[in-house]
Amino acid sequence: MAETQILPLWTPDRHRDRKPFLQARAAIIRSLRTWFENEGFIEIETGILQVSPGNETHLHAPSVSLNMPGGEKLRRYLRTSPEFASKKLLAAGEEKIVEFARVFRDREQGVLHLTEFTMLEWYRANASYEAVIADCVVVISHAAQATGIGTFSFHGKSANPFIEPELLTVAEAFRRFANVDLLSTIHAREGDRDALASAADSIVRVTPDDTWSDIFSKILVGHIEPNLGQGRLTVLYEYPAPEAALARVKEGDDRVAERFEIYACGVELANGFGELTDSAEQRRRFTAAMDEKERRYGERYPLDEDFLRALLQMPEASGVALGLDRLVMLASGATRVDQVVWNPQESGA
Repeated sequence: MAETQILPLWTPDRHRDRKPFLQARAAIIRSLRTWFENEGFIEIETGILQVSPGNETHLHAPSVSLNMPGGEKLRRYLRTSPEFASKKLLAAGEEKIVEFARVFRDREQGVLHLTEFTMLEWYRANASYEAVIADCVVVISHAAQATGIGTFSFHGKSANPFIEPELLTVAEAFRRFANVDLLSTIHAREGDRDALASAADSIVRVTPDDTWSDIFSKILVGHIEPNLGQGRLTVLYEYPAPEAALARVKEGDDRVAERFEIYACGVELANGFGELTDSAEQRRRFTAAMDEKERRYGERYPLDEDFLRALLQMPEASGVALGLDRLVMLASGATRVDQVVWNPQESGA
């Protein structure tokens, strides 16, 4: 049987099939820009090439070699997020900033993943993370209004973006969907690997090499995420302290952090923090993450020392990164993120 030929994206027939999704994208971006402007946000543009692309264990970034006028070579990375640059602007005195940022993730490609994609990221100085959670709910509903869609649908699941979202702590989700007492496996902000392995042994495959975070992720992906955002949005909040990343630990309970994610139809749309401003603690977390990255993948990224210095004078703030392409996909009725991107990278020559 002859193989079916897939036409290039630039052919008129294939572009015509995608055009309604691309028009929906344009309408959504117009609507969101208007909303952010009315809320007093300044739209910023930060650099794509960075000294450090981010310092999370499992995030991978493409790199480039720059030839300098004197002949020396510099290694730079395509950012995985505009976070470091944005927070430097908060330290400089900006209070409400937003960016439609082009970002890059190596080793990622699929129905919900692209190597190059658009991150909608914004920050509020002197604001709680509840404030940016509320922003997210409004932003998602504005996207749905821009296209006129009433319900998001994906892989047989649906969610109404206009009704009050479900608020669910990570600990509650683990109890409800996995019958795991997550908080009992966290002590002094650190995860007890053996305790979580014992609790999870009957529901996920645990290997001797798995860390606490590995086991947590296996449960989250296999048993929690598929149940989120059903019928309405789910705000999953109070992430465990070992998964705090760049979030501050919750006052009064150091087992959890001010980190949240928002889901629709089982699809993660947003990841936000009550931002950590403790430079020493952030350095400690970054170093531990890069040690683990080197152990697993044989590479590590440098720390952005300029960013760590900026944290010393950055005000209290909260921020969030929302996957614009995923939001457009749901709000337009597309079934893959590459359908809603004007020029997605295609495989082959």
